[in-house]
Amino acid sequence: MTDQVFAYIVHKDGVADDTALELPVAAGKISPDATVTAIVAGSGDNLEAVCGEVAKIYPTVWKLDNEAFAYPNAEVIRSALVTLLPENAVVLIPHDTFGMDLAPGLSIKINAAFISDVVGIEGISDSELSIVRQEYGGQVSTHVAADIASGAVINIRPGVFQPEEGTSVTGEVVDKSGDIGDLATARKYIEIVEAEVGDVDITKSEVLVSVGRGIEDEDNLEIAFDLAKVMGADVSCSRPIVDAKWMEKPRQVGTSGQTVKPKVYLAMGISGSFQHLGGIKGNPFIVAVNKNLKAPIFQVADVGIEADILDFIPELTESIEDL
Repeated sequence: MTDQVFAYIVHKDGVADDTALELPVAAGKISPDATVTAIVAGSGDNLEAVCGEVAKIYPTVWKLDNEAFAYPNAEVIRSALVTLLPENAVVLIPHDTFGMDLAPGLSIKINAAFISDVVGIEGISDSELSIVRQEYGGQVSTHVAADIASGAVINIRPGVFQPEEGTSVTGEVVDKSGDIGDLATARKYIEIVEAEVGDVDITKSEVLVSVGRGIEDEDNLEIAFDLAKVMGADVSCSRPIVDAKWMEKPRQVGTSGQTVKPKVYLAMGISGSFQHLGGIKGNPFIVAVNKNLKAPIFQVADVGIEADILDFIPELTESIEDL
């Protein structure tokens, strides 16, 4: 068993990402008795706000305050963590674009096991951790045993480990800024270019009808807009629809598109890759319709329906109109 578990906290504009609530749940499945320490890196007033928020979730929060952390530079963060982390530590990092940049190199630097895109944790026996991850775009689940006696760096897929409601602690914020050492790196951030907003700002939508490859043809998009109209919703999409130039980039949900926080999310003909799911925050009610029962979207959906969306969407639209 391990008693040294750390959670790297992703945040933006003074607000912690939803994964801050999910990582302790994953940690509890690795070692129920472990004390989980949150690591928050940043700069200025926003960092103080995040640390205060995270201290309501974690008993101990390490604050790393440095101008070099003003932008999420994985090379800089990795350098600091190598200096700070104790031997045999287990580090949990969200499996997003930043986490995929940070985690592999960190595991090498601290000589620890690396496990990516974890969607399930089955338990630990002595130092052997049994986990579930996905291959081939989520079509196959693989069961992996990893020896974490020398520590581990684990990428946890966002949205998989649902946070416990009503839990709150009064955590201690420990300033580790003076212990991070030399942060000289070759990589330098110049600026962040925000995604453009189109005619509809899906980041503010409460209900989204989102379409993927299952829509099959550009002309079929009309049925999605018809459904959205009767539901008072907006239409969004997965990346293949944008790549085909059937819809504009501002309507794309995912790590390379927009991050949305609707109350209801209808995933129509979307397989549910982690890149797409990474753009869905706030624990919405997800309804997934797909004719492939093995589609990974069904693993996170509140309601899953095996159907062809070209038949299902018009029937649903008609049923709503008849109400």
